Amino acid sequence: MSRDAVVEGEHLRDLDLYGEDLGAVRYVGCTFTDVDLSEARTEGAVFESCTFHGGRFAGSTHVASAFVACDFRRVSFADATLEGCKLTASVFSECTMRPLRVVGGLWRGVTIRGTRLTGLDLTGLDLREADLSQSDLTGAVLRDARLTDAVLRETVLDGADLRGAALDGVDLRTSRLRRTRLDVAGAVLLAEQHGALVDG
Repeated sequence: MSRDAVVEGEHLRDLDLYGEDLGAVRYVGCTFTDVDLSEARTEGAVFESCTFHGGRFAGSTHVASAFVACDFRRVSFADATLEGCKLTASVFSECTMRPLRVVGGLWRGVTIRGTRLTGLDLTGLDLREADLSQSDLTGAVLRDARLTDAVLRETVLDGADLRGAALDGVDLRTSRLRRTRLDVAGAVLLAEQHGALVDG
């Protein structure tokens, strides 16, 4: 397949792309069923409105690639690298998301509910309007992350580092926050949401 190919509306089943360099390929409205992308690499690739059933991204590397409005179901991202990637409005269900290396990127509006995300370093990640309900972010690093209007309902944040994170519009009242590291702004927000009157 050409590194700059465009594939539209196809159902790709049991495809072996192990170790392939896909470059800036573009997939639009495609369904990937049990496709092996382990150790594969993309740079500047676009996956738009695609569905992934099963399959593996294990050990793959994606640089400045986009997964826009994609649906991932039971997909393994173990040991994958996502560097400067755009995952806007994508949904992850029953996926293996760790260990995972994330370097920046735009994950605005992603849905990752009930998923084990323990220990992930998500420093500086744009997670505005993301739904992380019931996910386990124990020990995760979210320093300087943009979490504005994110949903953290019943999210476990034990030992997580939220210093410098933008938390405007975030309701932390049902989140679990044991030994969670907050800066002054985060601590004030949490206190106010629990009914405290904070004097400036």
